Amino acid sequence: MNYKMIIHMLGQVSLFEAMFMILPLAVSVIYREPDGFAYLATMAACALFGLLSMRIKIKDRTIYVREGLVIVSLSWIILSIFGSLPFFISGDIPHFPDALFETASGFTTTGSSILTDVEALSKSNLFWRSFTHWIGGMGVLVFILAFLPMKAGGAGMRIMRAESPGPSVSKLVPKVKTTAMILYSIYLSLTVFQIILLLCAGTPLFDSLTLTFGSAGTGGFAIKNDSLAGYTGLQQSIVTAAMILFGINFNVYYLLLRKRASQAFRLTEVRVYLAVIAVSVLLITVNVIPMFPSFYEAFHHAAFQVASIITTTGFSTADFNAWPPLSQTILVILMFIGACAGSTGGGIKVSRIILLLKGVRKEILMTCHPRSVKKLKMDGHTVSHEVIRSINAFIIIYAVIFVVSLLIISLDSMDLVTNFTAVAATLNNIGPGLNAVGPCGNFSSFSDLSKFVLMFDMLAGRLELMPMLILFVPSTWKK
Repeated sequence: MNYKMIIHMLGQVSLFEAMFMILPLAVSVIYREPDGFAYLATMAACALFGLLSMRIKIKDRTIYVREGLVIVSLSWIILSIFGSLPFFISGDIPHFPDALFETASGFTTTGSSILTDVEALSKSNLFWRSFTHWIGGMGVLVFILAFLPMKAGGAGMRIMRAESPGPSVSKLVPKVKTTAMILYSIYLSLTVFQIILLLCAGTPLFDSLTLTFGSAGTGGFAIKNDSLAGYTGLQQSIVTAAMILFGINFNVYYLLLRKRASQAFRLTEVRVYLAVIAVSVLLITVNVIPMFPSFYEAFHHAAFQVASIITTTGFSTADFNAWPPLSQTILVILMFIGACAGSTGGGIKVSRIILLLKGVRKEILMTCHPRSVKKLKMDGHTVSHEVIRSINAFIIIYAVIFVVSLLIISLDSMDLVTNFTAVAATLNNIGPGLNAVGPCGNFSSFSDLSKFVLMFDMLAGRLELMPMLILFVPSTWKK
């Protein structure tokens, strides 16, 4: 284990976090809020930790898979701890576990909240709360790789694979630095485009920024207590489209930029993703028509909630906790499916679901024809045994974490639907669940123990499980 290199990378992460806090500090100055002191103090703490870490002399800069996983998991923990300090120091969230929960939920783009009155927060804290979504959406280490690539061969790719969502991650171009820059260029371009559209739709600048941060990172923190219910239909429709676009594999946008549209639209995962959205919207629209004055209203809110849930964003325009059981069941299923691999969305991922179903079909066919040789293919390419093995391991680990988390938080004596959807919402990085944690509720009623369990679920879900689990393996820490 290369401890010095791990500490060095954690120092870089803290320095970048200090840099990110310049924006909420500027917001506090613009709105003349005293919370600017909290950001100055936190920036100083981040900078001190970063500079001390960077002073360590490193002879061996090698990062193997083990180091890459540890760097990623510890980086996100460090981000959450330092990121929670402004909420705690300013007094907006005086209980530190709650401040940590809110920040971890932000960086992991979960959107689950312990706040009972969001609008009571200062503008700077509201901005930072939403901005953590944007930072966590693409991944802070991917951002660092775009500017400070690893000198050791393969190190950058190992970190990118550990932080990026999906069953497999590959470079768009030969150099990892260039790949990271392409990803962030696409991410930034889509972000700016949505901000412009919202401004043209009459949305205030502050609202446009925070709404875009939430939908770009598929996070879901809103700045109003009713989430997005108070915005116009046009503004809600822009967010609906944006959430769906950010839930698509970013490789598609790269292919479009390279003028390879036919190849982009042939991707099985994207076609299945869009088909699932279309079918879900149709079913829910028909199911909730009696609850709305017109077919358009039912379709509008159904489309918004389906886009919000399958992309694991978590915004809401209506209280789907009051919708019929069929609609609620569809939304819960979408929580587990999630968005595309290589997007900013969470969940199990559409590609994993496709490959699992293909694997089941293969086993059925081989049962009928034992001597036949069947290979799993996707988009014309044979899926390697390593990918299949990792998917099977992912599902097993996912189920174990889900069950253990559900058992622990059940100690709080909440009802089963609340507990089940709370774990589903955090492990899949959704945000709201049903009943007490529905779109009109929050997670404040859970004990500190349950909140730490749910925080672990958020981090594990965002980092695809393995980087967090490896921290608990004793052999990880051997030199």
